[in-house]
Amino acid sequence: MVLAAVLFALMAAVDAHALSPAALEAWLKQYGAAWEARDATAAGGLFTTDALYHEMPFDEPRQGRAGIEEYWRTVTADQREVKFESSVIAVNGNTGVAHWPATFRLQPNGAMIELDGVFVLELDASGHCSSLREWWHVRGGS
Repeated sequence: MVLAAVLFALMAAVDAHALSPAALEAWLKQYGAAWEARDATAAGGLFTTDALYHEMPFDEPRQGRAGIEEYWRTVTADQREVKFESSVIAVNGNTGVAHWPATFRLQPNGAMIELDGVFVLELDASGHCSSLREWWHVRGGS
């Protein structure tokens, strides 16, 4: 009986800090706004100070807010007319999965780029991302 009570209390504590679909949608909206504005500081503020950002599966992750902000400054430097959308696929505990399409125009040559991707994210109790893994594909440029 005592074990059942302890397990119930632990489950309640976990649920109290569990990520909700609405919280993930709010985070994704902020992420999209940061990307569309090409605002590395706003993007960095969405992450914990020691977050890991895996842009590509086999690359070393960007580490920490400073590393994420530097990545964002570099990768968005030539992007214009950015449009980002997202939809939540699943949430379990503090982990969320989302689908996202994005488009942007490259400044040097005007090519329109279309991306389609998936995020797997872990958010802490304060709503900051501690781990982001993404997989994406480029449709092409026109």
